[in-house]
Amino acid sequence: MKTTNQFSAYLPDERPPLWKLLLYSLQQVIVMFPATVAVAIITNFHISTTIFASGLATICFIVVTGRKIPLYYGSSFSYVAAIGSLMASTSLEGLPLNDKISIAQFGIMMSGIVSIVAGLIIKRFGQQAIEKVLPATVTGPIAMVIGLTLAGTALTDANSIATDTYGTIRVAESEIAMAHNMAWIIALVTLISTILFSVYLKGMLGQLPLLFGPLLGCFTAFIVSQVTGINLFKVLPESSSGIFALPTFTLPKPSWISVAAIMPIAIATIPESTAHVYQLDIYVNDLAKKKNSSKRYAIADKLGLNLIGDGIGDMVSGFVGGPAGTNYGENISAMAITKVFSIPVLIGAAIIAMIISCFTPLVNAIYSIPTAVIGGLEVYLFGAIAAQGIAIMVEKKVDLFSSRNIAVISTIMIIGLGGQYGFNGNIPFFGMSIPCVAGAAIFGIIINLILSIGSKQKSTQ
Repeated sequence: MKTTNQFSAYLPDERPPLWKLLLYSLQQVIVMFPATVAVAIITNFHISTTIFASGLATICFIVVTGRKIPLYYGSSFSYVAAIGSLMASTSLEGLPLNDKISIAQFGIMMSGIVSIVAGLIIKRFGQQAIEKVLPATVTGPIAMVIGLTLAGTALTDANSIATDTYGTIRVAESEIAMAHNMAWIIALVTLISTILFSVYLKGMLGQLPLLFGPLLGCFTAFIVSQVTGINLFKVLPESSSGIFALPTFTLPKPSWISVAAIMPIAIATIPESTAHVYQLDIYVNDLAKKKNSSKRYAIADKLGLNLIGDGIGDMVSGFVGGPAGTNYGENISAMAITKVFSIPVLIGAAIIAMIISCFTPLVNAIYSIPTAVIGGLEVYLFGAIAAQGIAIMVEKKVDLFSSRNIAVISTIMIIGLGGQYGFNGNIPFFGMSIPCVAGAAIFGIIINLILSIGSKQKSTQ
């Protein structure tokens, strides 16, 4: 579909010229890469397989949703504790790594069924039914919590001198203080340049700040290494000989232990996925208005379809040997900042990710980006996720002076943020360990439903 606007921006059904599409797609890959690879390393899954699975699952998601929802599928941190605990459990002790992954794969695939069933229920009972359970007073604060709980990660990465996720440091002990200072310089150069590029660059260049910023950050890291001898570029912990190497594919092995450990986590990702869809709906339709387009993109109405696609993504990723995942807030932030919501761009990003996974030098090149560069970028991206939560409430005209709304919003925010910074992301509750975002979402949903009792009668009177 040809663009007729006066400024360069792309709606979901519009396709940029090929050379622009490749640059936009590469930008999306850079945005999703750090978190996706980090999940693989933390859970001990194969890195190249995880990258391949994210690309394949994204393509399947886009196909299942009829090319109507511009989202990228990547590995989710929500599942890290469950998968990690299963992999390290005594019941799997002594098994080879691939056997452990195969057992975890079965639970990951079954978790996809939860999302699919939820999606079918929403399609059956309609959008109004889900908005009673997940109104803007719930989805808005959840989106804010998702972004703000990652604030510590962003600043930790910005100050990081570790060369890989295992914490290996290649800096002499006497240079550690200087290395941290250099990391801050690199992170600030990345952050400030990305902001300036996104605000002041126009046209095509203005849509690539998340590519130009990290490039300038990497150049700064190179200058630092040449001048001070402090090398902050990372080294991939999983080495592979040769240029071309296919990912390590494993098949799932049925295991009820895996199902019990992993499948319930899918319930917690539903509010997060819902918030992402509402974010997209607001930003895409705002762009359509600015482009004087008469077309309305009813993305929020496709929430059920989105959850079905998300479940299919889990099943596809789990089948080939990748971790469980969800649609990425980082990629949504990238689209909101650059005004490029083109689905062909996301397909291009998925294909590039799959190609990268098969070429060791490409995996090494993107992985080598200093953590400080990623941290500088994350400050912007994670903040944008939180800002989108505010946009949801503004767009839905949430009354922030209502005592009922204040009760729902405040409890979600405090439980979500307090759990992150008070209990390292998991709230101990009657012998269970509940992820803070999931706990905040569940409590918010329950308190909203309780406070809704009698509200319909009152409004009718």
